[in-house]
Amino acid sequence: MTINCKGSLIDLSIPKVMGILNITPDSFYDGGKYKDEDEIIKQTEKMLKEGASFIDIGAYSSRPGADHISQEEEKARILPIVELLIKRFPEILISIDTFRSSIAKACIESGAAIINDISAGNLDDQMIACVGTLQVPYIMMHMRGTPQTMKSLDQYNDLFNDINLYFSQKIATARKHGINDIIIDPGFGFAKNSAQNFELLKNMSLIAIHEVPILAGLSRKSMIYKTLDTKPSEALNGTTVLNTIALLNNASILRVHDVKEALECITLVQQLKH
Repeated sequence: MTINCKGSLIDLSIPKVMGILNITPDSFYDGGKYKDEDEIIKQTEKMLKEGASFIDIGAYSSRPGADHISQEEEKARILPIVELLIKRFPEILISIDTFRSSIAKACIESGAAIINDISAGNLDDQMIACVGTLQVPYIMMHMRGTPQTMKSLDQYNDLFNDINLYFSQKIATARKHGINDIIIDPGFGFAKNSAQNFELLKNMSLIAIHEVPILAGLSRKSMIYKTLDTKPSEALNGTTVLNTIALLNNASILRVHDVKEALECITLVQQLKH
């Protein structure tokens, strides 16, 4: 299983790590932490040295109940960072965490490699066509509603049937628009309660039927720290446990705040599979 990033084929038969670089002031874990260019370069360099294959940059917080920001503000936050990192690390593969086609287009034109859309096109009806035109890999996540409303939208007739139907329809639309490299993200914590998150993780192989890579974004989420009665800053050990389970259940990419530990998970699980 490979994806084409800026002309390089990335082999996902051995899982890869996507390091998170939040430049939002209100992210649930590292909001406001990376405010100036030196801090952003330092954190990116650390993640790349620790083995991240991709760096995922987000300028719009998608935590439950997050503040809505305008396209202009999102673009003003993210575009200079993309340009800064491309200049500093020419070989970097940047993923853009956005649901807006105008942001996707501007960032890809500035040198980013992947679009990571929490809404799979639901929040911008131009997004899928735009990604098809850009000819870049597209990560589509399962979510209902918006970050502002999703907490109240966790009622399902059948969780896996609903998710698989959603991905079947989204993948078909993406293929119709010429998107070759599709990655699906089950959307832990997005329009799902804690019990549903654990059910989804336990049976994640049931969404492998689509025969595309699966991204697991579990890092320091509330399903970990609320279950352990702790807080995001103390949820690394729990993240490592759940990342390991995700790898055993067909995850091809781990999207994480802590690259070194995620890579150790991959190395150990690969040994287990030999």
